[in-house]
This record gives sequence, C-alpha cells and structure tokens, in this order.
Amino acid sequence: MNRLPALLAALALLLAGCADARSGTLGPAPRAAAPGTATAPVTAPTASPGTPTGVPGPTATRSTAPVTPPRTGTPSPAGTGSVTVQLWFTRAGVVVPTRRTRPTTVATSRLALTELAAGPTSAEAAAGLATLVPAGVEMVRIAEGTATVAPPPSFADTDARTLRLRRAQVVWTLTQFPTVRRVAFAGSGVVLARTDLADLLAPIVVTEPAIGQRVAGPVTVAGTADVYEATVSIRILDGAGRVVGTGFTTATCGSGCRGDYRGGVAYRLATAGPGTVEVYEVSPRDGSRTHVVVVPVLLAATT
Repeated sequence: MNRLPALLAALALLLAGCADARSGTLGPAPRAAAPGTATAPVTAPTASPGTPTGVPGPTATRSTAPVTPPRTGTPSPAGTGSVTVQLWFTRAGVVVPTRRTRPTTVATSRLALTELAAGPTSAEAAAGLATLVPAGVEMVRIAEGTATVAPPPSFADTDARTLRLRRAQVVWTLTQFPTVRRVAFAGSGVVLARTDLADLLAPIVVTEPAIGQRVAGPVTVAGTADVYEATVSIRILDGAGRVVGTGFTTATCGSGCRGDYRGGVAYRLATAGPGTVEVYEVSPRDGSRTHVVVVPVLLAATT
C-alpha cells in the first residue's frame, strides 16, 4: 500500500508524455521541388483590355540599357533538322536584322556568311533590304571571343562608307553567336565589335516579327530603340492599309540611350491576308509618326 502514491505519480507522468506526443510539431520547412518535379505554375496578373503592354508596374525597375541590341545567342531550332540564324542587311544607310531558317549544319557561322552574300529574299528586297557583302568571305577560326574572317581582295574596293556598312553586316551577324564578341578582318588589321558600329543602327530596330512572317494576334513586336521617353508605338494595318490594331510599349531606356522593348498588340481581321506591322516614335513636337519601320507580314484571321 506504501507504493500506491508512487504508482499514481508514474501514471500521471506517462499520460502527460502521451499528450505531448499527440501534439507533435510543425515539422521541417517545405523544401523547393527537385529539378524536374512538377509544381503549380505562377500566373501573372492579366492586364485589363486596352492596357498598354510592356509598361512597368509600380514596383518594376528598369534594367541598365544595353549599348546595342542583345545577342540572339545560339540559333535555336525552328523544327526538325533546321536552324534559324539572324542576318543583318542594309537599308537606307543603316543595318537591319532579318532571319533565315535553313537545314541544320555544324558550321552555322559559315552558313550565316553564305546567306549574307546570297542577299535578301524577294519580300525583303521589296521592303528595301540589300546586301553589300560579296561572295567569298571565308571563316578562318573562332578563338577567345574573336571570329577571324578572310574577305576576298575586292571586299575593300569601295568607298569608306560602303566598306563600313559591309563590315557592319558581317560583325552584327557573327556576334549573334555566344562564342563571338568581335570580328577580325584578316589582312587589314581591323577588329570590330558591335559597340564600334552602334551608330549604324536606326533609332528603332525591329527584331520581331520578321519580314514575311505569318503572325496571329496578339502580335509580338520586339527589338531595341532610342526614342523620346522610351515610348515605342505600334500599329497593324491590313492589306488595304486600314488600321486593325494599335498599341505601344516602352524600352528599358530612351531619350539618348538604347533599350530593349517587347510588347503584344491585338488586332481584328475577318479574313487572313497580307498586312503590315508599323513601329514608330510619336514626335514630341507635332505628334507625327517618325522613325517608322515597316514590316510586311501575313496576318491570320481573328475570331
């Protein structure tokens, strides 16, 4: 009977321990999903109809503007057995980009030089594009960020302005590849990077859409620009020249510096057919459209 108090005390301790076990803890903090693990997507807020695209929100910050349009990087496959490269042609004394899709090759830099010499397509020529690069520019090597090319003797047989544009076509085209930062022209001692030729860009450069591309709404329009208050205006016209869509976006820099821009513009069109994407600056003086870039495209019908 003397042990009864001790037994009662032990029983009370045991019951207390069970209660603690039932309450448990919150456990370890959730860990990020391992690579390849499916997670719920994060959905960005949807802009209300008519909201300008590309305008930074209240908490958005502008990135430091690039001096020149960004590199496109390694050409991405456009389909099985094909590769897309960016080419820079001339128009009205400046260099402008377009694209080519060709069968896959390991020598994409040689492919790009061959396409430069071949010149624009009929649609691109109708839009004013031309090439100054002659056939015979050979790729020698790529080492330590420098692509060395060997141009034919006739390459330099021209006036200074034409020669500079000719070199700019080669430099802008080859520096799209991540292994190339500059181009050396063998036999001349000339080594050039994009920053050396930035003055040969128009105030507005359109990298997307490309001339002749089939597009559907909303049409993605992208490139670089140095325009008033960084505002890039866009309108879409049908084959009869009627405006079927308008919008604007903002570049990451403007009014004295070049920045990237990207925006989507919706349009209404009952029947598919040819159309035009116009990208321009609105003049702060009189509201007129200036620095207009016209991109002929094929518009899909909207529903």
